Amino acid sequence: MALDPGLVGRSYPPSVVYEVGREKIAEFATALGDPDPAYRDPAAARALGHPDVIAPPTFAIVLSLGAGNVVVGDPDVGIDYSRVVHGEQRFTHHRPVRAGDRLVATATIDAVRSVAGNDMLTTRVDLATEDGEPVCTTRSMLVVRGAA
Repeated sequence: MALDPGLVGRSYPPSVVYEVGREKIAEFATALGDPDPAYRDPAAARALGHPDVIAPPTFAIVLSLGAGNVVVGDPDVGIDYSRVVHGEQRFTHHRPVRAGDRLVATATIDAVRSVAGNDMLTTRVDLATEDGEPVCTTRSMLVVRGAA
């Protein structure tokens, strides 16, 4: 069943607040194999002009993945997740994610299209502080493989 283009523009409620911790940033950097001291040492981060340690650029996936799953789980969208392939991921940073940030993620369906019997769903997740300061915008394109 083809995805409904009428879904474009649908937004979902913001996620619960996620407080970014130094430990989580360090764990993420370690998982990436990135030794940058700005991810672990507050003094090194301050020397670069940041108020505390910063997160690697792809840390935003920690929040955006969960917010995107809200779209995938929406019965009105009707995705058979067993047929999904991740097609693309992009991050646009408005500023670095920092330890101590209290972030919310808001998902929106940006595009729906069909190509060669496959549906493509693009979601946007806006990450912002709980006070509304933009931090990062992520875009993810999922390919829902056709039955043929």
